[in-house]
Amino acid sequence: MSNWNAPNIITVVRMLFAPVFVWLLLVSSDQPSDAGRWIATALFVVGMATDGIDGYIARRYNMVTDLGKILDPIADKVLTGAALVALSIIAELPWWVTIVILIREVGITVFRMAVLSDQVIPASRGGKIKTVAQFVAITSALLPLSAIWGQPMNIINTVLMSVVVALTLVTGVDYLVDGIRQQRALRGTK
Repeated sequence: MSNWNAPNIITVVRMLFAPVFVWLLLVSSDQPSDAGRWIATALFVVGMATDGIDGYIARRYNMVTDLGKILDPIADKVLTGAALVALSIIAELPWWVTIVILIREVGITVFRMAVLSDQVIPASRGGKIKTVAQFVAITSALLPLSAIWGQPMNIINTVLMSVVVALTLVTGVDYLVDGIRQQRALRGTK
């Protein structure tokens, strides 16, 4: 089976959304309710929503590949990472939040790739929940609702991002523990 099947192509296209929505967000940052901000948010939402579509197609039509298992979480990280960095650049998200999340995301991705010679570590249930939480929190932060609702929306965004930071850290530890456990089990069978 070819690695360049429809689900994997969709995944690559998702990654290409990132520079476009970041550019739109940055050029409309001085006017938060500008149409560019709404379009940037829509591109982020479409990019993240297609995560379910490519996964569904891959499972439904037996097109799951090891490449897809690697690319899919990377696409999520490209989209969420780009959004977090852009929100920090325009001073709507503290840099420490972006840095903590990105260190975890890059660290787990490197860890997953380091063990690829022995096994592929697919996204865990906790990782999927974390991704959904990130999607909700980032979408909420991208939407220019603070310009409409003011401080209550800022409080909501702070709570959502706090949940994301906690889930990001907990699932990061879970991936490491599970990966180490699987490595030990593989060594025991060799």
